[in-house]
Amino acid sequence: MVTIGDVAQAAGVSRSTVSYALSGKRTISAEVRKKVEEAVRDLGYTPNAGARALATSQTRVLGLLARFLPDEFAPAMLQYILGVTERARELGYDTLLVSEEDGVGALTRISDSRMVDGFVLLNVAEHDSRLGALRRAKQPGALIGLPGETDGVDVFDLDFVATGQLMVDRLHALGHREVVLVSQPQHVVERGGAYVWRLANAAQERARELGVTLHNYSGSSSQPAIGADLNAFLDAHPSATGLLLNNEAAAAALPSVLQSRGLRSPDDISVIGRYSDDFARTFSLPFSSVDSAADVLGRRAVQQLVARIEGGDADAPFTVELIPPVIDDRGSIAPPPARH
Repeated sequence: MVTIGDVAQAAGVSRSTVSYALSGKRTISAEVRKKVEEAVRDLGYTPNAGARALATSQTRVLGLLARFLPDEFAPAMLQYILGVTERARELGYDTLLVSEEDGVGALTRISDSRMVDGFVLLNVAEHDSRLGALRRAKQPGALIGLPGETDGVDVFDLDFVATGQLMVDRLHALGHREVVLVSQPQHVVERGGAYVWRLANAAQERARELGVTLHNYSGSSSQPAIGADLNAFLDAHPSATGLLLNNEAAAAALPSVLQSRGLRSPDDISVIGRYSDDFARTFSLPFSSVDSAADVLGRRAVQQLVARIEGGDADAPFTVELIPPVIDDRGSIAPPPARH
């Protein structure tokens, strides 16, 4: 069993220096901290959690509140969870995943029992009931998702307004003048999924400015319903030459839908989606897309949360960071086909 003495010997420092580096109780130079971290990693040293909590009043655990909703695509949610857990592990923190329906009760219970040092919230709604409990909690919190009010929390999200604008801009620049947008189900919006209408409204407004006809639909979040939806949308607008997807289930279903209709992208229709690069690889999606930045957002939220935990500055200004969209061109966008 590796001890703190083994780490100290490998790093060439004293046992107390190792303890300070791991606990954060005293300022340690970046060079010494790096040596200690390398020794910890190389030796596979795991501090005793109980002793550490008694000595530092820290658990080195982050609470991750995520709701697995039946009408949202679960594989997409997992990309955010991976970003959080992997960055937490790199920074020496474990992650407690809490998925119970009563998020307010869970957050309050975990905060009062001091089971974690801080919270990361996923599935953030525009008026999220958990935010009041988080603002009252003794521990800091970070959100992945933009609520209506951002006071007292650090917030990280994709810039969905800029995403909707960018999607329309790219197709318009190529000559497209009629486009179909497939969004998440309407009840996702009704329960506070503001990212859906932020993208859709921005896309609709930009389309009007540019003289593009944009048909916005809410699609299902599961098969086989989303496949039927896509066929219905394409049947309703045979002259549309572009397809925008803010719905992961639609992106996953589209290859088989296009094949069944004898269509190819971009020869017959240009496609731009919004999902993570990992999601695209998982489902072998050939479509150009705006990366939803799930991994980046998870990692940024944890980075900021740990800095706030270890910095101990409750008065530090809070961050609202919106990741600018970038289209990864996988060859599914081109000028519209000539109509005869």
